[in-house]
This record gives sequence, C-alpha cells and structure tokens, in this order.
Amino acid sequence: MLSRLSLIFFVLVVTGCAQTAPKQQQTEMGNLLVPEPAPLSIRSQVAIARFGQILSNAELTDEDKAQLHFQRGMLYDSVGLGGLAQFDYNRAINFKPDMAEAYNSLGVHMVQQEEFSRAYEAFDSTLDIDPGYDFAFLNRGIALYYGGRADLAVSDLATFANKAPDDPFRVLWAYFAESEYAPQTARQQLTQRRENLPDSHWATGLVDLFLGQLTEKQLLDSLLNGITSEKELTDRLCEAYFYLGKYHEENNQPGVASNYFKFALSTNVYEYVEHRYARLELQRLRQNTVTD
Repeated sequence: MLSRLSLIFFVLVVTGCAQTAPKQQQTEMGNLLVPEPAPLSIRSQVAIARFGQILSNAELTDEDKAQLHFQRGMLYDSVGLGGLAQFDYNRAINFKPDMAEAYNSLGVHMVQQEEFSRAYEAFDSTLDIDPGYDFAFLNRGIALYYGGRADLAVSDLATFANKAPDDPFRVLWAYFAESEYAPQTARQQLTQRRENLPDSHWATGLVDLFLGQLTEKQLLDSLLNGITSEKELTDRLCEAYFYLGKYHEENNQPGVASNYFKFALSTNVYEYVEHRYARLELQRLRQNTVTD
C-alpha cells in the first residue's frame, strides 16, 4: 500500500521562510510530504483530440456543439490549459446562451485573471439561468472575497456552507469571508459550524487548526491517514497545503504562507479550487509586501 508511494521527506531551505517564520514553524516545515506532481492524463489528451474531430461534423446541432465545447473545456482545464478552456466555454455560450455551467466555468477563469466585474456577471448569469446551481454560490462568493467585497461574499459562502453543513471546505471558505468582514464574530461562527463536522473527515482537522484545537504538526502527521494511492495523496496535499497557506497568512507569516501555496501549485491538480486560487494568493502576498 504505502510502500508503493514515492514519499520523501526533505529539509526546506528557503530564505523567505528563514526570515519570517519562528523557529517552531521552521521545524514543522522541515518535515513536509513532497507530492508527486499529478501526471497529464493521456486519456484526457486523446479525448480532447476526439472532440476536435467530432466538432468538425457539420450535422451537429447548436445544442450538441455547446455540450461538446463545454466538455472539451473541462478537459482542457483538467490538464492545465486554461486559455483553451476559456475559449471553449465562450464558444459553448455562443451556441447555447442559457448554459449555466459554461457561465460558471467562465467566471472561475475571470476570478483567476482578477477580472472581477466579468466574474460577477458570469456567476449572476449562472444563477439567473439556474437558481439552484450550488457551486455558483461558492464561486461568486470567492470572487467577491478576492475582489475586496467580503461583506457580500459572506452571504454567498454562508449559503453554500449551509447547503452541506458537514463539509469542512465549505465551512472554511465561509470563515475566510467572515474573517475579512466581521473578524470579531468569525471565530464564533466557525466554532458553531464545527459542531456539525464529522471527526472522521481528515479536513475537519483544518478547521480545528484554525480554531487552535490542533497543532500544525498534528495536522501534518495525520495527512497519510486513509491514503491508499499516490493520486489520493497528491489530491490531499493540494488541499492541505493551500489551507495551511491561508492559516499562516492569517497569522502574519507571509513567507511560510507563500511556500505552502507554491507546494499546492506543485501538485498539478489543476481542477481543484485550491490549485486554481493558490497563484492568486501568491500574487496577493506579493502585492501586500510591496505595499508594506
């Protein structure tokens, strides 16, 4: 099982960490699991080529073309080809102007590019077409959060969290927005939401970390629990390292936070929310450093 995983430990030597992290944090970052970057899927690449062949068929209806462009866009996203994915989402909308999922995916790309007004429009369109499209609440909330409108993000992210109160990731995003808008009550809200989270979910430990009920070392030591494959490990590390970056960002340790975001990016798990926004977090850290 774990003997098949190419796990290695290493001592992190990064000037930024040495300058900003206390000795205890340097020690904890010295024993990190290094993810094996997810390989590009051969199956996805072949599927992309086949979609291109199918789309050349002149007998396709506009509905068919919209679905094919959207599906190919998702495949492009899964292998990190964001520009081509964005092109396909736009094409899907051209063929089917009421395609909620295409607007949602396009909006995510607008957030990554910090085109926040266009992102809001895309997510608004998604919800106008399909008011029950849950992930549009998450994505619009994230757009508002990164766009400096945390007061509006709170509502969307709380709505998303309340739809699945046993999901630690939803709870964390609601907490991030509340911390920006109402830091005096954010911890109280997080404590209340923690009561609905299952202890069996590994990511509940992330919530406990933010609440001060779990140490970073304890969390890192638990990351292998339940892991049976390299892919599971890589996916989990993408998530864990992103939220550890947010944790250190909250605790005014930008050097450590920066390295965690870079580790999340190194997993190549392109379709995960955590991978999508790790680079945006790095950009925000750099901007704050220049401003300071």
